[in-house]
Amino acid sequence: MAGGIKAGFVRLLHYLQDPQHVARFQRLCGVRGSDTRDSVRNGVQGTRSGDVHNGGGDATRRRKAGAETDTEKRNNGLANGTAGENVNGDNNGHDALGSAVKPSRRNSLTGDAGQEFLIENKFLFYLFTLGTELGNELFYISFFPFFMWNVDAYVSRRLVVVWVWVMYLGQCTKDVFRWPRPASPPVVKVEMFYNSEYSMPSTHAMSGTAIPLSLFLLTYGRWEYPMLLGLSLAISWCVLVCLSRIYMGMHSILDIIAGFLYSLLILVVFSPALDIIDTFNRTHPYAPLMIISLHVGLGLFSFTLDTWSTSRGDTAQILGSGAGIALASHVNYHLGLLPDPPASAFPLQPPSFTLSLVALCLLRFFLGVLILLATRAVMKALTIPLVCWVFGIPSNDVRKARQHMEVELPYRYIVYGTVGLNALFLVPFLFAHVGLL
Repeated sequence: MAGGIKAGFVRLLHYLQDPQHVARFQRLCGVRGSDTRDSVRNGVQGTRSGDVHNGGGDATRRRKAGAETDTEKRNNGLANGTAGENVNGDNNGHDALGSAVKPSRRNSLTGDAGQEFLIENKFLFYLFTLGTELGNELFYISFFPFFMWNVDAYVSRRLVVVWVWVMYLGQCTKDVFRWPRPASPPVVKVEMFYNSEYSMPSTHAMSGTAIPLSLFLLTYGRWEYPMLLGLSLAISWCVLVCLSRIYMGMHSILDIIAGFLYSLLILVVFSPALDIIDTFNRTHPYAPLMIISLHVGLGLFSFTLDTWSTSRGDTAQILGSGAGIALASHVNYHLGLLPDPPASAFPLQPPSFTLSLVALCLLRFFLGVLILLATRAVMKALTIPLVCWVFGIPSNDVRKARQHMEVELPYRYIVYGTVGLNALFLVPFLFAHVGLL
């Protein structure tokens, strides 16, 4: 009996991991591969560059950057010279089906830009592109600061703690399971940037679950708004992010389900400790030492990759940002900057949306983001050559230099730790002194 249940469970896992389900969802949403060699000819299915026979993106990870297979050379020639011709030599055979596009960003390890594909439903393409961006750096560097400067610093501090733990545990779990991305074909790689990472669980699904649900749990009762509205927005956010990763061809259904459930488990464990963690970060005299030691130690403990991928750098970036924001909360507490409202003020009333309020919020946001982008650019320019010099690593090829653990970890920690510190301390400090707070 137990053996039958186990066997059935294993079959279910294999079923949910099948890349054919991803391909069917993509076709349902109007995504088609444009390379005619991907079609079945005489019962034999073609292959594409970046494909692997072990079922996903693992070979892409292990192949040297710049190396091309014969198939890649032929496909690159097709994309560069004859992408608009079909097998019969007709020009622009794509027009009858939809717009031919390529992945918007190259894979950061291999430089592989992916193969051209057809989009038959532009609305869904833009919708799911938005959904997947809700789990990328551009969103994080915009959303968290905006919330800190314009809405509620108390909520944002706790939200960052959740985000750091969810993303850290998710990235570590990926490197434990080491499951490859869904195989292509049959899947169309609409996105290539994270293709060198492992697949299980989906950290996009994890952050897309943890952030909106935590936002709802932290704000409901503290701010006055309809519960149904907040819950609906949280669920919609979660569903959009999860479906977008299947649409992009980056994850199987099993990866998404596992990421969703894993995120819920982390929330159940860590939510009761958020108040303790935040109070310690702000008030304990040894908090700065503990914050730096913990975040650096977590990174060193987890970075045991067999080969380089974007995972290591992303994890260090997240830990660095979390450390910087935690340090800023300690500084703010002792300077009286961004104080929490008294308990008698709850529930907080959302302000009336006036033109002057909107203009003030936008001004804070754009000025603050400019400061953060400038911080990141300056710190990158200073840190990478310095770390390369310290460890004796050539810095003439920055991309190769950044793949060395000795360079990547200090560079990511220092750069994004400074960005996090400036987001919660320096920018509000400047705003307070020029009358923008």
